[in-house]
Amino acid sequence: MMNPGLQYPMFGPEIQCPHCRQTIPALTLTDTYLCPRHGAFEANPKNGELIHLQSGRHWRRWNNEWYRQHTHPDGIRFEIHEALDKLYTQGFRATRVIIARRYQELMSGYLERSTPWRSGQPEVTAARLYGLPVEFSPDTSDDACWEVINFDLEKEPGVPVRYPYFRLFE
Repeated sequence: MMNPGLQYPMFGPEIQCPHCRQTIPALTLTDTYLCPRHGAFEANPKNGELIHLQSGRHWRRWNNEWYRQHTHPDGIRFEIHEALDKLYTQGFRATRVIIARRYQELMSGYLERSTPWRSGQPEVTAARLYGLPVEFSPDTSDDACWEVINFDLEKEPGVPVRYPYFRLFE
């Protein structure tokens, strides 16, 4: 008798679609999940990724949430912008952006740099994105979630003094 768990891809008999979050079924005896709205997703058991076959986008899961794995800076910038918008509509303002260290090289050319010339400190540059200070995550050996998640926003209650997030692709 065949083990029923072996009939499904690595994430089980069903998952939530990374795009629309509706529950989608696995196709038995394949590594594929099929969303009626977004098409086929293939599970890669070698690296634990879910690949959208139509677009080639890669996703990884952490704590039952899907995180897109970006290959271009505009993708992660857009994702951060959406999260800032969501915070704003919930009555919060972001105070800092922490980006996964694996994106440091990818993002370096897209961060705003400012030198506090009046502070008297030599050549200290502060990286910013959408007007917010940017830091990069600790090493993945210190915190494994940074192998999967893309960024985190530190927040506090209240609306931004100047809503700086409208400068999406300047």
